[in-house]
Amino acid sequence: MPTYDYYCEANGRKVEVSHKIDVTVTTWEALAGLACIDPGDTPSETPVKKLISGAAVVNSKTLSNPEPACASGCASGRCGL
Repeated sequence: MPTYDYYCEANGRKVEVSHKIDVTVTTWEALAGLACIDPGDTPSETPVKKLISGAAVVNSKTLSNPEPACASGCASGRCGL
């Protein structure tokens, strides 16, 4: 399941949660529930923003099923073929 970071401007908290891609989180109450944290004094309808985070880069050579060598014979394997 993907992991997402959300930010609440009202309380200054950044929270990381895992949820399905089709789940939409827009309020502090929903976020606190997903993260299993105490909502504290922040009103339940306070909006939260999904933060953009960088994706991890995986080198195919470290996988147990690496990609085959480039079909065109290029040395770098970055030709897109």
